[in-house]
Amino acid sequence: MVFRLSSSVARVFLVVAAFLLAAALSYSSIRNARAAHNAGLQTLQGYEKAAQLESGNPLNWYLLGHYWLFNLEEPDTGRAISAYRTSLALDPRSANTWMDLAAAYESQGDLQEAREAFSQATRAYPLSAEVSWRYGNFLLRQGDLPQAFSEIRHAVEVDPQRAAEAFSRSWRVDPDIQAILDKVLPPSAPVYLDAIRELDFSEEVAPALSVWSRLVMLHPHLKLGDVFPFIDMLLRTHHTAEARRVWDQAANLAGLQPPGDPSGSVLWDGGFETGVRGGGFSWVFAPSLAGVQITLDTTTKHSGNQSLRLGFDGKRNVNFSDVCHFAQVQPNTTYRLSGWLRTQALTTNQGIRFRLIWRENGQATSLDTSDVHGTQPWTKIEMPWTSPKDVQTVQVCISRNPADEFNIRIQGTAWVDDVSLVPQSAGDLKP
Repeated sequence: MVFRLSSSVARVFLVVAAFLLAAALSYSSIRNARAAHNAGLQTLQGYEKAAQLESGNPLNWYLLGHYWLFNLEEPDTGRAISAYRTSLALDPRSANTWMDLAAAYESQGDLQEAREAFSQATRAYPLSAEVSWRYGNFLLRQGDLPQAFSEIRHAVEVDPQRAAEAFSRSWRVDPDIQAILDKVLPPSAPVYLDAIRELDFSEEVAPALSVWSRLVMLHPHLKLGDVFPFIDMLLRTHHTAEARRVWDQAANLAGLQPPGDPSGSVLWDGGFETGVRGGGFSWVFAPSLAGVQITLDTTTKHSGNQSLRLGFDGKRNVNFSDVCHFAQVQPNTTYRLSGWLRTQALTTNQGIRFRLIWRENGQATSLDTSDVHGTQPWTKIEMPWTSPKDVQTVQVCISRNPADEFNIRIQGTAWVDDVSLVPQSAGDLKP
């Protein structure tokens, strides 16, 4: 459609109107830019100027309220509340503004208004983990535990990464582990593992075992390494039987088949078959020791699929006891330690041996087997050992003592396989 201007007056009017519209748009753009620039200064004067230039923008009033509430040098809660109220009059659906308003009311001691502001934030954004988290913590501070636990549980359901902190805060105000499991923590393996880690730090054994029992009931698939810190805490606090029970349950949840150890052996995976190592009742390899390379070898083994290989570079007189395994034992019980060793051109008169280490009367005690050095085929090394009274754990280590002369440096290779520690009856004992 084409409009024809019938007179010069009409044409002038159109030009003037276009000019005024352009001027208005230009002024609005300039004003918006000036407001954004002033707000970006992050100063009181900047926020006030931005609110003056764009009084209809709720963000400018929110930023001004945020300044008055959280500025450490000149806070003014009353002005913050006024600015937040102005912002909410323009945008009543802003959950962040409602939450900050609640914080302002709480700082003034006006708890009823604070609760109402949090309720408004929940209505504005009912699915928000942050809203539920902040509201739940407010309710915790007020001692309203049922509703606090409900809000915090919702926050963890939406954002499971909050689980550890949610557990820690709830545990501090109500150390009833069953109540927290029922009302705060959603039934989830990652959530329960985070709670157990929190309890590990303070060595709270009984509640940690309660959380573990809930986790097992879920039948999740776990990585065995996820429970290493828990097992280690139980061992450190002398809860050996519980540690072994948790270990066996965790291995089952990890989908690991029994590693094929000799019947009755208290070592788990004495043949290095699973590849699991690093904690609990698995082999633990110490950080790399100069002069020694520790690997698993699938080409040379006594049985199964692989063995442990130790390579010595000939540059050091190595004092080695860096591959160890915790085991649960019964006090006053005789065991037979056995394992297979093979060596290739292993120099010096100090070769590879097995060592038992335990604590008795507060002191570390050890007992060594004979060693293998030089070049030897697979050789079975055995030694009887009777656990002292009150001893419930022992370490089985693969060791090499330093040679008698300092400058004698060990070179060559050793392999280790099929290590076991089996309780013996009187008829089983042989020299």
